[in-house]
Amino acid sequence: MIIVKKPAELEAMRVSARKTATILKKVAAMVAPGVTTRELDDYAAELALKEGGRCAFYGYHGFSGHICASINEEVVHGIPGRRVIRNGDVVSIDFGLVYNGFVGDTATTVAVGEVDPAWRRLLDVTQECLDAAIAKAVEGNRLSDISNAVQVVAEGAGFSVVREFVGHGIGRELHEDPQIPNFGPPGRGPVLKAGMTFAIEPMINLGVHRTETLQDGWTVVTQDRQPSAHFEHTVAVGQGRAEILTVPEEGP
Repeated sequence: MIIVKKPAELEAMRVSARKTATILKKVAAMVAPGVTTRELDDYAAELALKEGGRCAFYGYHGFSGHICASINEEVVHGIPGRRVIRNGDVVSIDFGLVYNGFVGDTATTVAVGEVDPAWRRLLDVTQECLDAAIAKAVEGNRLSDISNAVQVVAEGAGFSVVREFVGHGIGRELHEDPQIPNFGPPGRGPVLKAGMTFAIEPMINLGVHRTETLQDGWTVVTQDRQPSAHFEHTVAVGQGRAEILTVPEEGP
């Protein structure tokens, strides 16, 4: 069942999502050659504590990080550790925060220094996929309209869409119904209603769409070891226009 949030719940989600986005913005600004993914993780944990929130991923089904940090061929669920970020890398950071009982979830992919032009194009197109998908999160559309928008943009630009991992509903829980694939025909699935809240997250590969999970049981990589990009927003379905909830607070 897809939950339609009440006005008070939506307002609570705005607060949580805004804090989530602000933390992600600060952590992403720390990405630079020589920084380890563990340093990014420690910083996110520190910021969450200062905000009075809790990192949503930490301990989730046994996950050991406060963020997911995925570099180059790593698609999602990279475990923070000793890996050093280098010039030319693309670094995906996925962060979730629980604040006053509601969850925000957002991700970005950062190009570090002199990045291969094809890799940078991958990031640009993945952001375009997210924008196109959010534009479909409007009352009266169907759920698969969101999915189809991602696929049309990605494949139209010559990239491939990850099949095994999807977006999702979000609210009091990190993962609520429905699952939101990033591919498929339009015009199918439940009719969208204002007040539904989703985490929309295109995961787009430079090469083949197929992925595999490493021996750590978490880190997902592209099968051909070509780079991947990941962008995500928590959004609320609106009448005529979706509302992006994971917008950072103003300021540095």
